[in-house]
Amino acid sequence: MKSNSQPIKLFILVVFSCTSLLVSLTPVVAEPTLGSSPSDRSDAKTILAQATTFNQPALPPGPPPGGRVRGGAKRSIGGCPITKHDLTALVSFTKEANSVINVWGKTTVEHPSWFFYVPYTKDLPYAVEFVLQDRDSNEIYKKAIALPEKPGVIRVSLPTTAPALEINKQYRWFFTINCDQEKNSPPTYVEGVITRVELNPAIVKELQTTELQKRYAIYAQNGIWYDALTTLAQLRQKNPKDAALQTEWQNLLGSTHLDDIAAEPIFSE
Repeated sequence: MKSNSQPIKLFILVVFSCTSLLVSLTPVVAEPTLGSSPSDRSDAKTILAQATTFNQPALPPGPPPGGRVRGGAKRSIGGCPITKHDLTALVSFTKEANSVINVWGKTTVEHPSWFFYVPYTKDLPYAVEFVLQDRDSNEIYKKAIALPEKPGVIRVSLPTTAPALEINKQYRWFFTINCDQEKNSPPTYVEGVITRVELNPAIVKELQTTELQKRYAIYAQNGIWYDALTTLAQLRQKNPKDAALQTEWQNLLGSTHLDDIAAEPIFSE
């Protein structure tokens, strides 16, 4: 038995050495990174969210647009009750050094959509209205809005029967909730300015050849708030359990300080 022990030990040592050499020569497969090629990022369900950055555009020329992002209710007789979250417009805005808010965003479509977080429900007798005006305060479109079944984000779209937005013209929108049937108390409201713009041909071509998931990122990176938001909302409604899309939604709303609304449900029109 002693005469066989040495060859056995030598055999085991040789096998172990060869195995170690094979392991060391095996190529390591790298994890995908945020800088991967577009094909590596095509499926949002299998990767982490890309944390797309929204590039806030500069204010348009002329007088500052002003506006109102949140419609804070004040407790008063017949007025809107205080809620966990105020009426909130899902919009891009800037806050100047003097605390003046400018609510302004771009779209590329003739009949865009707006999104609002509404804290009140359809069992309440509140009058809700969306109004769109041109720069001379002429009414372009007005619609009574139905309250949702529970608090959440609703979508309001400009129908094709309404006049199309003209390129490079500013339009002011208002979303108003009047909680006082006697109208003795002021309504709660949000407002802002939207402008339709033209993209350069290279970006248009890129959008035409890009799947919906990546179109959102293109719009966001080029400062087109309304199209980025609408595209991402559509993706989320089609894939409500997609964690990557939920993270992108949080990132987008977080870029304009609306983190508190990011977890609220989105309702169809």
